[in-house]
Amino acid sequence: MEERPGAVNARSAHKIVISNRKSGVLSGVIDVLSFDVGEILLETELGMLMIKGNDLHVNRLTLEKGEIDIEGRIDSFTYSDMKESQRKNESLLGRLFK
Repeated sequence: MEERPGAVNARSAHKIVISNRKSGVLSGVIDVLSFDVGEILLETELGMLMIKGNDLHVNRLTLEKGEIDIEGRIDSFTYSDMKESQRKNESLLGRLFK
C-alpha cells in the first residue's frame, strides 16, 4: 500500500483530548522540545505545537507511541509550521541561492 504525501498513519495520528482545561492527552507527538510550568513546546506530526497555561506538568511521555499526558491550567494551543520556522532561521542569501 502506497502512502500519500502528507498523510498521517493511523498509529501516529495527531489527536488532542482535553478535560475541563485541567488535563489533556495528546497523540502524534514526535518530540518534546521544552517544557516548564508556563509552556510546553512539542514537535507533532502536523507541526510545532505550543501549549500555554499555568502549573503545567508532563505526567506521562511515551515517544515510542507518540503520546503525552499533561496536567495544569491549559490556556491555549498554538500551531506553527515547521518549514516556516526553519525558513525564518535561514539567512536571506541562503534563501536566494537555493
